Amino acid sequence: MATDAEKVKLYIRNVEEAIEKITTKESSMKDNSVREVVNLAKLYLEDSKYYLEKGNIFTALSCIAYAEGLLDSLQKIGLLSIEWRPLSELLARPKVVVAGTFDIIHPGHIMLIYEAWKRGRVYVIVARDSSVEKFKGRLPIIPEEQRLQVVSSIKYVYQALLGDKNDILKPIERLKPDIILLGPDQWADEEWLVEELKKRGLDTRVERLKQKVDCELCSSSKIAKKACSNYNYLRGSNNSS
Repeated sequence: MATDAEKVKLYIRNVEEAIEKITTKESSMKDNSVREVVNLAKLYLEDSKYYLEKGNIFTALSCIAYAEGLLDSLQKIGLLSIEWRPLSELLARPKVVVAGTFDIIHPGHIMLIYEAWKRGRVYVIVARDSSVEKFKGRLPIIPEEQRLQVVSSIKYVYQALLGDKNDILKPIERLKPDIILLGPDQWADEEWLVEELKKRGLDTRVERLKQKVDCELCSSSKIAKKACSNYNYLRGSNNSS
């Protein structure tokens, strides 16, 4: 059963989705008065997220209720059209797991998490430093607790947690997800993963994201190399001067 904090987080996400849909429809935002009220709803939304992060659930709930009320008022007088999803529907969304190092966050990470969010509630397993060293032969640039904090702050993420130091499938066994979404280049083989999870009593669907983000620095290693190159260039420039 979802906790009060989890319910408020879903309530927040429901209002956030509504605002995102409103702001992408230019026709809805042509009226300055509508824009002002929507912006006020956004402020209440951000306040709600802030108070929830601080553990003040009552104030978070009050703020998000104000935000929803403002939007409902615009809908009542015919200035907006919003289709609210019931909380029961949000709670019933499939549980989707993605996993990885998430060393230096880039568009590829965001795309993977967003695609997972489109399928359900997103749980992200962040690899431990020791696991990264074991499988990649090097330590990550960013320590595990900091990587966890960054991933947890991504709006599409329902919950982020650190992996297990000894058994990489243990967190999946505990979460019991409906879906595991793999990135285009992640090492795990779908059939192997399904069989391993069946051995643990899990009937989890494994999908692999086909599309890739087309950008120059869509990998942590490329970003690190670019940073080193820039650093060496700057150091050379300073020495020559």
